[in-house]
Amino acid sequence: MSPDEIDSVELQYSEEQSVKRRPLLRRIWRVVWITTLCLILLPVVLLVVYKWINPPLTPLMVQRFFQQLGEEGRDVNFERDYVSIDEISPNLVTAVISSEDGRFMRHKGFDIPQLKQSYRENKQGRRVRGGSTISMQTAKNAFLPHKRSYLRKGLEASFTIGIEKLWGKERIMEVYLNIIEFGDGIYGCEAASQHYFGHSAKTLSRHEAAQLAVTLPLPLKRNPGHQTPFFKKQTSVVEGRMSKYGRIDLKSKPKKKKKEDDETLWDFIQWMRKQKKK
Repeated sequence: MSPDEIDSVELQYSEEQSVKRRPLLRRIWRVVWITTLCLILLPVVLLVVYKWINPPLTPLMVQRFFQQLGEEGRDVNFERDYVSIDEISPNLVTAVISSEDGRFMRHKGFDIPQLKQSYRENKQGRRVRGGSTISMQTAKNAFLPHKRSYLRKGLEASFTIGIEKLWGKERIMEVYLNIIEFGDGIYGCEAASQHYFGHSAKTLSRHEAAQLAVTLPLPLKRNPGHQTPFFKKQTSVVEGRMSKYGRIDLKSKPKKKKKEDDETLWDFIQWMRKQKKK
């Protein structure tokens, strides 16, 4: 075979291989952009779907399950039972608002005065109080893993704005009380009420509701089944706050609004930038 014939054969072979690679590259590219599109659209779809349907599982539930499997001597436990907001005692609604987020009915997802106070305390090196609202906690628990990062914080803020706009306060509270962790493998107020008190969440007394509210900041360390002197003291504190708040109507809107109630997360970011320049 002459050199020209060899070159011709090699060229033909190269062209055939190139033709074969093109469909493969197209398939790979198709998979990449479809996967990317799904990752972008899935959170939006879930945000809309969860307005009416309770999350079947949350990232935290999955995370806790594998933690239970991986730790020797730790029981694998999963207790959950969704109920509607009408099947939850108003005492519990008052308890968690007075304990976790006193401005829940007034803010738009972010408690800006509390965020400012937390920022000041952090700058002074003092113990920082949490600035997370019930709306933020709901967004985090429903959609995101419990992993500290700036990306997660950014996504949490986006989801918080979304649920405030789309769900409204009553639905946010309903989802919150149905997915929040009340103990190792215990999710939602109905499961917690049955586990700790032996009856439904609808019949929770003021004292029992206050106990569940005290559990929330550290559900793996605090629970009504093992009450420390601190736990009992905090329960009394929450009951005192509940008396001041009275029964909270989740469908209502506050008649009187302060200037700070209209502040948004962007306002806080702008304020924080000014503080850094001082």
